[in-house]
Amino acid sequence: MIRIDDRLYDEAYFNEQSARLAAEIGLGDRDTGRYAVCFSETVDWLSLFFAIRNAGASVLPIHPGTPYPAARKLALGAGCDRLFYNSLTAEVLEVPEAPSTEGTLLQMSSGTTGAPKCIARSWQAIDVEIESYVATFRAPEEMTPVIACPTTHSYGLICGILVALKRGQTPVIVNTANPKYLQKVLRETERPLLYSSPAILHTLARLLPQGEQIHATMTSGTLLPDPWFADIRAKSRYMFQQYGCSESGCIAINPNVTAAGDMGFVLPHLIAATGSSAEDAGEIVVTNAAGAAIQTRDLGYRRADGMLVFVSRMDDMINVSGLNVYPKDVEDAAMAMPAITDAVAFRKSDRFAGERVALLFSAEAPVAPQAVREWLSRHLAGHQLPMEILQVDAVPRQANGKISRRDVAARHVAGEFNKPIVGAAS
Repeated sequence: MIRIDDRLYDEAYFNEQSARLAAEIGLGDRDTGRYAVCFSETVDWLSLFFAIRNAGASVLPIHPGTPYPAARKLALGAGCDRLFYNSLTAEVLEVPEAPSTEGTLLQMSSGTTGAPKCIARSWQAIDVEIESYVATFRAPEEMTPVIACPTTHSYGLICGILVALKRGQTPVIVNTANPKYLQKVLRETERPLLYSSPAILHTLARLLPQGEQIHATMTSGTLLPDPWFADIRAKSRYMFQQYGCSESGCIAINPNVTAAGDMGFVLPHLIAATGSSAEDAGEIVVTNAAGAAIQTRDLGYRRADGMLVFVSRMDDMINVSGLNVYPKDVEDAAMAMPAITDAVAFRKSDRFAGERVALLFSAEAPVAPQAVREWLSRHLAGHQLPMEILQVDAVPRQANGKISRRDVAARHVAGEFNKPIVGAAS
């Protein structure tokens, strides 16, 4: 069974709907089609997803808020031959004929390190991930998964819905980002485990009355700024964290988060190689069950107890006159300033130092850049200090809470963030 907002759908409903949809669109056994699906209604999307998966075909889930031209571009980029866009009347796409392959879940990478690329993972590989996840991560067995993140993303779809169904649980899907409604759902749910983005978790933590806690929270997708981590940890009875990438799925799970950078223990179906200490940090390279090595482009290390610790995206590191600057160090210092609500540090070219740090921040009221600079100078070394500080209405984050520093830097070069904040101090 699956609950979507206030309605419960039983297994028979999805079985009947999936069978009907399979017949209507012509899905057959061992189907080799590649289908892109973008539906505004979650129940319709999931019904078609189960139909496609049961047929052994391939599916590209597309976020329901995606405009048609963008959805079509994604479908073509993934080599899909049909696009279902809020209709069972498919658009046939002209793509080069692909060789017959086993069914896959198609995903477009986040593009945080460059142009998004299509990742194809077989249903068998996903089943192995789910088996490993369920066998290893036992703490939530008596909890109710509440999924307040896109079900078209692997975090919500695999780790939220498919893991819950494997455990025999009834996942609760919340389609709105309204924190007050989500609060209501959590209060009405027995021992809820909330799967959501860091931004939503932080908003909820700030809204909860003194003394009230969420039973359990799961965070993923981006490294929590230390001030956010402290708020969420204080308002969570249990706090979990998972780390992964598009190519491998979930890599590690932390069953008791005490520090934002502690990603967790590597799942047993994977092998992760990296540095052995903070001073010896190296790229996290994962070998999957098929023996393929996956380079994550993440910098990290393994502690003696096996905990995988994340340091930074390798592509995000800023080299100032030969000295490495990790953006999170700058962001944490900025967000420790009481007035600042969010911040992102990114690379800016400099003819003398090669690269320098730039900073975007948001706040509840206008804050003078000089005040931010003075605050940072008390918490950072000289080479870590931003050469440019800009206030924006909201720091640009993706739907899953991630920040693409490459995108932020490009938008900054284009002048997008140079518009003055209304009423800003000089």
